[in-house]
Amino acid sequence: MSLQPIDELPPKLQEIIKLFQSVQEPKAKYEQLLFYGKNLKPLDGEFKTRENKVEGCVSQVWVRAYLDFEKNVVFEADSDSVLTKGLAALLVQGLSGRPVEEVLRVSPDFVLSLGLQQSLTTSRNNGFLNMLKLMQKKTLELYMEAEKGSGAVESTKLRDGSGENEGKIENLGSNGDVGAESSGDNSVKSLSFDAKTDGGEGLGPEGSEKGSNSKALGSRGIRVREKLERELSPVELEVEDISYQHAGHAGVRGSNGETHFNVKVVSKEFEGKSLVKRHRLIYNLLQDELQSGLHALSIVAKTLDEVDGS
Repeated sequence: MSLQPIDELPPKLQEIIKLFQSVQEPKAKYEQLLFYGKNLKPLDGEFKTRENKVEGCVSQVWVRAYLDFEKNVVFEADSDSVLTKGLAALLVQGLSGRPVEEVLRVSPDFVLSLGLQQSLTTSRNNGFLNMLKLMQKKTLELYMEAEKGSGAVESTKLRDGSGENEGKIENLGSNGDVGAESSGDNSVKSLSFDAKTDGGEGLGPEGSEKGSNSKALGSRGIRVREKLERELSPVELEVEDISYQHAGHAGVRGSNGETHFNVKVVSKEFEGKSLVKRHRLIYNLLQDELQSGLHALSIVAKTLDEVDGS
């Protein structure tokens, strides 16, 4: 099985993995987890809520997430079990203080690089993965909530093709804390944030302005095209399935192969809307797909005037 390269993970998480890889004895790895747990800062009782509780864990675990002033994600966690607290602390230390896109890019298979399988029961391993899923779910909700706006103004540094800062996250709440309502499935698909050559904040690793307009689309691609046609009445619409470029990624497994798309939409519905609001509109329309296996989406959203003037 092809794992996500360690050098693609957040720097602190890389250090933690290398530390665990340097420890050969399973018992020593177990003791290292206990050490992490004993040194994790307790979570205030006010945050031990249903919305912050991790489902599917043997012990009770709570995770809180918010954005700092530099728009990096900060995590806090707690558990009534020292071992589970150690697992939570590992994730808190490894992911806190990193940008949204970096947290969302982490693939769950990194746990295999830790070599903890012999030290943990199956239920503990599953609980660990559920913690990561909830953290990523909260991270995505923070990003979406920041776009929607609810307080002070903040900006994000999303890069366009020339390196200029174009994207803006407006009206961020005082601490950005957004609770994630836990459902039976806390799975969250990783979204990578890279603005494309139109100056927008396209989401996805390799987007292209030139799609293939429904060429060789499967059932998900057809649904995406039909939903955008119905709701946006576009004068131009291109939907391109580029999942084949990511066949080795964890997000592809179990998703029927339709996980990565390029979308270009030219519509009057975008007139008067910022690039962030245009993308927000498309994400809202495709929420069902994002929650059911759509792993990454690259967006080019323009008005007719912008196309004619280019």
